[in-house]
Amino acid sequence: MKPELRIAFLLIFTTPFLFSCKQEIKETFPDGTEIPEWFFDSSKIDVSELGKMYSIADYGAVSDDSTMNTRAIQQLIDNVSADGGGVIVVPEGTFKSGALFFKPGTHLHVQEGGMLKGSDDISDYPIMESRMEGQNLDYFPALVNAYNVPGFTITGKGTIDGNGKKFWEAFWQRREENPQCTNLEVSRPRLVFIWGCDNVQIQDVRLHNSGFWTTHLYQCNFAKILDVHIFAPRTPILAPSSDAIDLDVCSNVLIKGCYMSVNDDAIALKGGKGPWADEDPSNGPNFNILIEDNSFGFCHSVLTCGSESIHNRNVLLRNCEVEDVARLIHLKMRPDTPQKYEYITMENIEGSGRNCIYINPWTQFFDLKGRETPPASVAENIVFRNITMEVKSFTDIGITENDKLKNFTFENLDIEAEEIKFDPSLFEGLVLENVIVNGEPLGN
Repeated sequence: MKPELRIAFLLIFTTPFLFSCKQEIKETFPDGTEIPEWFFDSSKIDVSELGKMYSIADYGAVSDDSTMNTRAIQQLIDNVSADGGGVIVVPEGTFKSGALFFKPGTHLHVQEGGMLKGSDDISDYPIMESRMEGQNLDYFPALVNAYNVPGFTITGKGTIDGNGKKFWEAFWQRREENPQCTNLEVSRPRLVFIWGCDNVQIQDVRLHNSGFWTTHLYQCNFAKILDVHIFAPRTPILAPSSDAIDLDVCSNVLIKGCYMSVNDDAIALKGGKGPWADEDPSNGPNFNILIEDNSFGFCHSVLTCGSESIHNRNVLLRNCEVEDVARLIHLKMRPDTPQKYEYITMENIEGSGRNCIYINPWTQFFDLKGRETPPASVAENIVFRNITMEVKSFTDIGITENDKLKNFTFENLDIEAEEIKFDPSLFEGLVLENVIVNGEPLGN
């Protein structure tokens, strides 16, 4: 066969095969399993397709900072749910309320220029069954609550504001009186709490000034948080424990296009605490978490595993910018809780912070509850890839004899650091590939 015919033959018969192979290339989670197509659909919900829209201003709510609208809004939610569902709309203006509970078939839409503002009186948040700090207990609800509301959505370009200043001041007053006080000693509401809801979507809204955690999802599967702006201040007063997003026994979560700056962790993975936490059916793992294309301002950590966490698997954080963060990642190796953090990858990250990688025992409120020996914990198959940062310290790592760090990979890192503090002996299995710190390669 002439050479030119052979080339033509190969092009004709191999091109479809090569194209087919290219089409079959799939993205994977850190453990190698395929990322489902669901994660690549970041399209926004068209609120007009969710049902009839009900403006709270048409049903007794008043845009007046001195008027409490809890009863009028809750009555509307209850009636809309009973009638088959629809969208509760916060129009332009500021509408003050205490705890609201969304029911099956209902959704929340906050129009641009509209604000749902939380009461700063804790009596407007009646204690009820809830979940806080890795335990099920009776506690204050959030401003916006959804218990067992499949398909629940929060949409719109308006603001949900926790009006948290009074709660922050109360916390710091209590901490001054007793430096060992716990978070739960000071009565504070969260901003959003969603429990037992599948197919959740939160998009476009501004979640600001929460009195406690900002967005808490518990036992939720298939949740998307898209283009949300989450903020709580560090000046002139610190907003304590104002975590941006807490995932608590959740699976299949997409966090994309968001901005987060709070006075605590940006994204915290929770799931239970205590010596026998892994035996409690109310606790559990977080898995299949994709965090991409986000920006982070000041926070205690971009990604935190703990301090109430027992098992996190398949967490992929990528294509993010960070500025002035305290830590890029914080693995809280809690010595009174069995923990397994595995298959976590952080890649394609640029920015600045205090610490790049922070791994240390979390001993605050340590309690073995009668257990004679501390449970074992392990962090394994952790990858840091394509990261450029200016930091004070490259790593700050300390573990106990009950902790193991296994199979860590550092690849294509360009770090400018005042301190290096890197001890390879802490790892069982370590790969360093093209790791440059202060212009010099970091060796094993």
